Amino acid sequence: MILSCSSASLSPSAQRSSNRAPGAEIPLPSDHPPPRVNAKIRSRSSDESLAHNGCSCTCGRRRLFIEAAATSLLPICPSLATNSLSDYTAMLEKVHPPRPDWYEEFYASVLDTSTKAYEAEISGYKSELFANLKGKARKVLEIGIGTGPNLRYYAGNDGFQVFGVDPNRKMEKYAKAAAVAAGLPPANFEFIQAVGEALPLADASVDAIVGTLVLCSVKDVNMTLKEVKRVLKPGGLYLFVEHVAAKEGTTLRFVQGILDPLQQTLSDGCHLTRETGKHISEAGFSDLKLSMAFLPSAAFVNPQVYGMACK
Repeated sequence: MILSCSSASLSPSAQRSSNRAPGAEIPLPSDHPPPRVNAKIRSRSSDESLAHNGCSCTCGRRRLFIEAAATSLLPICPSLATNSLSDYTAMLEKVHPPRPDWYEEFYASVLDTSTKAYEAEISGYKSELFANLKGKARKVLEIGIGTGPNLRYYAGNDGFQVFGVDPNRKMEKYAKAAAVAAGLPPANFEFIQAVGEALPLADASVDAIVGTLVLCSVKDVNMTLKEVKRVLKPGGLYLFVEHVAAKEGTTLRFVQGILDPLQQTLSDGCHLTRETGKHISEAGFSDLKLSMAFLPSAAFVNPQVYGMACK
């Protein structure tokens, strides 16, 4: 999603919601068995109930690009082996139809420049999350890699092998530049054009998956989360930061409902009213820690949930 309309100010000392005590967990739906909470991440903000809250080439050029990238990465998922790469290529073109080159480049450029303030403010939260990967993950998949704002959190650890997935091919040069700036060895980062609903990776092939501000714009949240679980190894980690719908009945939620269609058009499918936290809590992860923060400068793109889940 473009953060030109959602650039946020967030710091660990920012104002929190006062409904709950700091560090309190968000209750899960009553009909969902509570997962075991991973206590290694501690909430840095107040939490709210998930019950109120809610990632131009021609088709031929796109297919050639995907096949070349996928061949150099991980094995194709066995379930896709029969039709080779055609299944997930078709899903890419269905979910993210080819756009003109100028549009893809424009969107990537805007995303690269408009999120810098947001990334500076949220760095404390992300640093805490990414610290959980050290010593636990070598192969990491990031869905919705975009221009690579998270790559700096892998710096200083040559053991990470990072695979970045994004449907917009124009993101690649920005992501690779971000990897170089972060000191990540070029051999340790690969970009592949694909969508979260059909990840061209083998079952149980990565140690961790990262997704930040991506589930707001995928076509099918549940299908994407199923793919996350499929690709993760047993015990693998899923780190996330997502914005969600505000509490029903609030002025903010009313404004989000009005602006949602425009947001989807301007921000490549980003939805303001998704209950993404609820989707994650109901996805069937064994362990889950989910916290909530309100970003004072994020305007109508609030609140945000962040945390870690374990397969």
